[in-house]
Amino acid sequence: GWGAILDCHEPKARKEISGADPHTTNNRMELSGIIEALRLLRRPCEITIVTDSTYVADAFRKGWLAKWQKNGWRTSTKAPVKNEDLWRQMIELTDPHQIEWKWIKGHAGHPENERCDELAVQAREAVAKSRR
Repeated sequence: GWGAILDCHEPKARKEISGADPHTTNNRMELSGIIEALRLLRRPCEITIVTDSTYVADAFRKGWLAKWQKNGWRTSTKAPVKNEDLWRQMIELTDPHQIEWKWIKGHAGHPENERCDELAVQAREAVAKSRR
């Protein structure tokens, strides 16, 4: 499951979203949460994306994403980049925005991160329950 919180300061507004997929990986869920949050933005914004996923944060902060594209969606070891479909969506959705990427340690008491985890677990449990 994934969870995301959109928190706008001007005008003050907050929205929580979540979802789940029973046949996926944690990295796909990390990407999905950010993608779904970005889909809700209606105009270019200055935003801060806070994530406990080094996979996502470092792809932007350390330039991995740019290198993968330059190398034809291959890693430094020439292996295909995993989750290319979601990375391509992420590129399209992040392009119009000015984004600061912040990594935080998961399960370390950060209130919004803890809430996102709760949302993800609830979404995962709802999907599991609906499949019974």
